[in-house]
Amino acid sequence: MQTLPPPINLRGLLIDPPLLLAPMAGLTHSALRQVLTSFGGVGLLSTEMLSAKRLPSENPSVSPYLIRTASERPLSYQLLTSRAEELAPAIDALHAMQADAVDVNMGCPAPAVGRFGAGFRLMEEPGTVRQIIAAARKRTQLPLTAKIRIGSELDDDKLRSFCRMLQDEGIDMLSVHARLKHESFDRRPRWERIARMKEWTTVPVVANGGIFSADDALHCLRVSCADGLMIGRGAAVRPWLFAEIGRTVFGRAVAGPAVSLPAVYAEFIGHLELFRPPYRLGRLKQFTHYFARNYPFGHHLASRVQSSSSVEEARERAKMFFETTTGRGRFPIPIGAGQEP
Repeated sequence: MQTLPPPINLRGLLIDPPLLLAPMAGLTHSALRQVLTSFGGVGLLSTEMLSAKRLPSENPSVSPYLIRTASERPLSYQLLTSRAEELAPAIDALHAMQADAVDVNMGCPAPAVGRFGAGFRLMEEPGTVRQIIAAARKRTQLPLTAKIRIGSELDDDKLRSFCRMLQDEGIDMLSVHARLKHESFDRRPRWERIARMKEWTTVPVVANGGIFSADDALHCLRVSCADGLMIGRGAAVRPWLFAEIGRTVFGRAVAGPAVSLPAVYAEFIGHLELFRPPYRLGRLKQFTHYFARNYPFGHHLASRVQSSSSVEEARERAKMFFETTTGRGRFPIPIGAGQEP
């Protein structure tokens, strides 16, 4: 029988079950996080990646990146930076926002991010990383984590040295997207590489990439020997996935919901009311791109929403799709959706 990892304890922050939401640009905002928490099973939520330079001047009550409700806890804030001097004011701002953990993005392969020396580019600049982590560790006693990839090529010596440097500078946990820099989502994650990283470090190591079902979760844990799992796109496709894995894999007392896809979609739209109008439609379109995969002909739903010019139009087009697909005329808006934090 497979031995499952226990809850992760980071400086008193208990991640139980050890299931974490991956930071995803345009997706891991308050609306999705609220849908996830309504199902349960998430051990640690996350923000989108946040510019450390801009963060101190952001207004958390209106910023679409920072809005949160009381239910969204514990919540890790991910910083995107390439300069150690940006860390102190950014972390001070996170303290004021009552962050539960601080994560440093070292895995984003987007060229636009790399041009500024941030994201994955940091993995190619270990001296800069050392300064950034040292500055962050000096400024906070919150759990300090890093999200990385397994490299630009399969180089054990380079990756081992990088991981141990992060640990020596005070990182409390590593989450690892188990693909190389240039590898697309279509490529099978290299979970077996994470098992090697577990041998090199003493801090918890969390596996990320390619987890869309409870079977995926079990297989990943078996191959990677990871201390926990981080779920990204699967959370947008199936927001009840954390609850499913928490219940069936980790044996947590999480209710098994009777999922109504139109109701989940309606709940997401309701939560978008927290954002100012200009920020709603884009977030609905991005969520729909993934959520539509629940339907055999979901591309019709995605295309109809993508071509909408307002949330209202997108809602009506989605309603027509659901009615045609399910034969039901119900498109409920749950009570309480979109309440102020």
